[in-house]
Amino acid sequence: MEVQQHEPFCPSIKGLIKLQKPDQPIRPVVNWRNAPAYKLSKLFTNKINYITPLPNAFNISNTTDLIQNLKDTPLLPHFIFASLDITNLYSNIPVTETNTILTNMLKQKSVDTQIQQKKSSCGMTSSQGKTISQTTKTL
Repeated sequence: MEVQQHEPFCPSIKGLIKLQKPDQPIRPVVNWRNAPAYKLSKLFTNKINYITPLPNAFNISNTTDLIQNLKDTPLLPHFIFASLDITNLYSNIPVTETNTILTNMLKQKSVDTQIQQKKSSCGMTSSQGKTISQTTKTL
């Protein structure tokens, strides 16, 4: 996979009005596809998912998938169905703790320590003096 974006430009943003909400707030939607780091982040995501796949037991793909899952779920009369609206889901992801979790998962899967070192050097700032492009080429 090529990580260099040939014609990168600033991500665009648009707003979708939440008609179902009382004050009709705007949901920002950002198109990152042509951002300079989009392909690089996609590469890292694919590498991490390949090395340490996470179970998707409670994920849904779309509304149709949700409806099918609900149809297959036995509901008794005393059950209550609740829908939660999550706000600021990814507002502050702790990088140090995330690296620790990934390192532990790699160790549990008995992944080569060289790959673990490459994973930890993939941050935006590298203590070993490697640039992101150098790190990607070795992955």
